[in-house]
Amino acid sequence: MRILGVDPGSAVCGFGVVDRGGRYVTAGTIQCASLVPGPMRLRRIHEGLLAIIDEFTPAALSLERHFVATNVQSAFRLGEARAMAMLAAAERSLPMFEYPPNEVKLCVAGHGHADKAQVNYMVRKTLKLAEDIELADDAADALALALCHLGRGRVPNLVDAVERFRPEAVRRSRPRMAPQ
Repeated sequence: MRILGVDPGSAVCGFGVVDRGGRYVTAGTIQCASLVPGPMRLRRIHEGLLAIIDEFTPAALSLERHFVATNVQSAFRLGEARAMAMLAAAERSLPMFEYPPNEVKLCVAGHGHADKAQVNYMVRKTLKLAEDIELADDAADALALALCHLGRGRVPNLVDAVERFRPEAVRRSRPRMAPQ
């Protein structure tokens, strides 16, 4: 299974593609000059993501779910960039999954408040990337999103395996609530 991770942004949108087993495929950024009008930035992000999807044919898209409460305008711009990623996924019929930043950091770096340098380091270590491979923070975040999705995919499989081996009597019994 191949996953495309996207770290949305209106000026810099990070992307990263990872195969099952944590094999690095590609990563980079889609950049837009600050003087480019908003609609043209969104078009560039959308077209860039479509080109990446067409070239690398991922099975799913993993997107960062942001919560920005301090600056409303920044939240709007970020929402627009997220919408371009969602639209690209929908146009190519890709299932899309969202993860909050703390969950991604926890999955990749071991704690939910890791800084960008820690995430970048752990992504490099997990994917066994050579030092000569340049990795922008936005691209590392996108790779972390893809790794997070691949890692979370194991949890439902584990639950299914436990259910198969659990005795039938235990599966049928349900805890009863005490009367109040």
